[in-house]
Amino acid sequence: MQVAVVGAGSWGTTVASMLAPKADTTLWARDSSLVTAINGGENPTYLPGVTLPDELSATGDLSASLDGADVVVMAVPSHGYRSVLAKGAAAIADETPIVSLTKGIEQDTLMRMTEVTADVLPDHDGGRTGVLTGPNLANEIAAGQPAATVIAMVDHYTALAMQDLFSSLMFRVYTNPDVIGAETAGATKNVMALAAGMADGLGFGLNTSATLITRALAEMTRLGVAMGGQTATFAGLAGIGDLVATCMSERSRNHRVGHALGEGKTLDEVITDMNMVAEGVKSTEGVLELADRHGVEMPIAEQVGRVLYDGATAPDAIKALMGRATRSELE
Repeated sequence: MQVAVVGAGSWGTTVASMLAPKADTTLWARDSSLVTAINGGENPTYLPGVTLPDELSATGDLSASLDGADVVVMAVPSHGYRSVLAKGAAAIADETPIVSLTKGIEQDTLMRMTEVTADVLPDHDGGRTGVLTGPNLANEIAAGQPAATVIAMVDHYTALAMQDLFSSLMFRVYTNPDVIGAETAGATKNVMALAAGMADGLGFGLNTSATLITRALAEMTRLGVAMGGQTATFAGLAGIGDLVATCMSERSRNHRVGHALGEGKTLDEVITDMNMVAEGVKSTEGVLELADRHGVEMPIAEQVGRVLYDGATAPDAIKALMGRATRSELE
């Protein structure tokens, strides 16, 4: 089997490294120096200190990486997903499974990545377009620590084939037909991780973290169900699993951004210090627009938006959340 992994960030490189011993895997990177480094056995920019398998090869030629691929894995950030896919579209057959690793919302269209795929490739078999998502911190998985994930795809038999492809001794893969719920969970948890990071940056403890994560899950679920997702998905790996990992881990880019904001840094200062994209920074506006479109209340996301875009501080956001009118937990 020939697999093309498009995007050589930390997660794309990790997934490619897991696939390479099982399948003929090519990793596409935009930067020629990064291609050279990966072919030398390392990704010093996004996955430093990790030795890549000899079987993995990298290229800067997008069409060459996609040509003849039996599976395409999209691992580029949401803001670049459409343009990269469009450039390689001619090399992707209509029946080729396409698996997105991207957890975000396209800003202008508010589309999920599988919707962007359908828009760019209108003749492609949509049942074979899906998402791999869950509590998957790249560095931990690259180190061989046990973890699990979800492959969400409508076509059951293709999902089973992808389950077999991505599974390994330390990486357990479950299937789920709820693509909408899985993708919505992945995008919204990034917003909530920013909030969790802010709380940590302010020096708050576990009570605050537990409160925030629990109420964040309620917001995520409300939006996902309103968009057509299933409640059970948010109680699984793509939902609460990913939310806990991203909100609690200092390795999470979104958590790190939130933590810095909680310490009083500006967003410009934080972004300047990072060499990787924190999807939540770009997705928060889209998530809030989706919430407005579907008439869903998302107070945590709203406060994150105030800090990111309106000049509010993390203490301002906490005060606004804690000062809301009391209500039933079940509402």
